Amino acid sequence: MIQQIKKGITYAESKEADLKVRALVEEMLENVAQNGDKAVRDYSSKLDNWSPESFRLSEEAIQAIVASLPEQVIEDIKFAQAQIRNFAQIQRDAIRDVEVETLPGVILGHKNIPVNSVGCYIPGGRYPMVASAHMSVLTAKVAGVQRVIACTPPIKGEIPAATVAAMYMAGADEIYLLGGVQAIAMMALGTESVLPVDMLVGPGNAYVAEAKRQLFGKVGIDLFAGPTETLVIADDTTDVETCATDLLGQAEHGPTSPAVLLTTSKTIAEGIEAEIQRQLAVLPTADIASVSWRDYGQVILSDTVDELVAEADRIASEHVQVMTENPRYFLEKMTNYGGLFLGDKTNVAYGDKVIGTNHTLPTKEAARYTGGLWVGKFLKTCTYQEIRTPEASALIGEYCSRLCAIENFWGHKEQADLRVRKYSPPTPNGGI
Repeated sequence: MIQQIKKGITYAESKEADLKVRALVEEMLENVAQNGDKAVRDYSSKLDNWSPESFRLSEEAIQAIVASLPEQVIEDIKFAQAQIRNFAQIQRDAIRDVEVETLPGVILGHKNIPVNSVGCYIPGGRYPMVASAHMSVLTAKVAGVQRVIACTPPIKGEIPAATVAAMYMAGADEIYLLGGVQAIAMMALGTESVLPVDMLVGPGNAYVAEAKRQLFGKVGIDLFAGPTETLVIADDTTDVETCATDLLGQAEHGPTSPAVLLTTSKTIAEGIEAEIQRQLAVLPTADIASVSWRDYGQVILSDTVDELVAEADRIASEHVQVMTENPRYFLEKMTNYGGLFLGDKTNVAYGDKVIGTNHTLPTKEAARYTGGLWVGKFLKTCTYQEIRTPEASALIGEYCSRLCAIENFWGHKEQADLRVRKYSPPTPNGGI
């Protein structure tokens, strides 16, 4: 039996990307489409108080920024990028082109072709998302994308040096100090000074997410991103302190980030609120995490492990932290999740920053139909066909002709009939 101990606001009840956001983003995109660089500069000046001579950083400026950082910061970025590059390369190596002869003389195949150009958005603000540079820029480069450009906003008029270093070390071909909808619009639509890209990736606030939604179709995107989510699945083999830590570790992302505890332990379910409040009293980001937990936090108590699996699949959370007697049972049984974090020796922060998997994952129940960003998202699997013998063309043509007639596609039918006439073997006695 499922018991809802603490209920939070659901997506159906929240209206984060409301009509006002949609209307404002639509207006901004149209302005950039019509006025290019001028519109981009106006928005950056108005919204970020940032209007440098050029938004693009020169090679000299980048080198100076990298050189300004402590050696330990550079080494830590290198370590994280090595893990992420390694796993992305393993994934890329698992994707192969195919070519097969399906019938005598009939060759079918597919090639995995990298997207030509990608724009990566790396958020700033309160949390300069250094790790998002690894996840987007580096992964695109491992996939083979030729041109990767990256944007990150200034933070209170200052250059986020570690983020710029991560973008550069990940392989970005162009780096721009620019944030918000104006950055998304510049990359997707292009301006007088910036060529447009074919695909947009990276997280952002509600306005950035809405801009990506409206631009989808003109360009590709990684996924529709909402607020960060976490689901902690626990039984009596773990403790309430660890559960609370892992819940708050993601709740601090923003005031609308759902953090859900799903447990078979009555002790944990009844003790979590007090432990959350104890940790909030000393957490430097409690001003955000407390609001998120108050409004969107949930505690759900169930009787059986199978109920845990079913309820977790219903929630379809972005991050699922499993701390149970047999965490791999959830790997075997669950079908709806962005990323699984198995056992109390791992946690979502490892995946967010350094362990090697990608942290751009589906939210708002999108895990029901998609996984997260990975090297394969930057590849187009494109098919090709080749018929090498006249006999094969005639054989396929006879079937195709009859099937086209069923659908009343007479032009299609003639394409087939032409090959049948050209390539069918002559009948005995010249057809008489």
